Amino acid sequence: MEIENRRRLHVISTGQQSREELVKISKIIHPYIDILHIREKSWTGAELIKTVDELLAAGIPIRKLCINDRADIACMKQVRGVQLGHHSAPVRIVKESFPSLHIGSSVHSMQQALLAYEQGADFLLYGNVYETMSKPGKQGTGIANLKDIVMNIPLPIIAIGGITPGRVEDIVRTGAKGIAVLSGIFLSEDPLEAARAYYEEIHKEVKQLGETI
Repeated sequence: MEIENRRRLHVISTGQQSREELVKISKIIHPYIDILHIREKSWTGAELIKTVDELLAAGIPIRKLCINDRADIACMKQVRGVQLGHHSAPVRIVKESFPSLHIGSSVHSMQQALLAYEQGADFLLYGNVYETMSKPGKQGTGIANLKDIVMNIPLPIIAIGGITPGRVEDIVRTGAKGIAVLSGIFLSEDPLEAARAYYEEIHKEVKQLGETI
């Protein structure tokens, strides 16, 4: 299993932009991000394959690409990995069928996190930590619950949901290995400046880790 030893910035496509927009923005921001998730639930397999090809042609390293749900396409295109959600095939089955993939699992509770860990997930996306426009009316799980997941699940935990650059330090203090951002970058008026802001915050040294939680 690959362990992520340094903090990482994951950026997730929003499902609100065309392939052309996704590729254009990704080409600009990729020097400041670690993982790019292609999360386009309405796209066909052919569209996802074309998107991967265009991203690679635009200079995005294949090691930075992760496809949501479609482990088959992730394996065929030999990208870094696949991100699984509650609607996806179980982690264990995907792990057995596609052992070359780095598998992330989206979880929302300690019970889900434990199950994903036991089934062989390589990292977890946990949230939504704060209230977010992408899930209106759904209350954030909070920093304390994030820290509980980090302390009890021996996997890299990536926090997601309503995270602004100003909130990154609180996330880092929990011991989380990174953050995931959707609209905060892809729908920003200046995606490059937004990516740079998140990058600088997540890699900033934070002293007295965890003492404010």
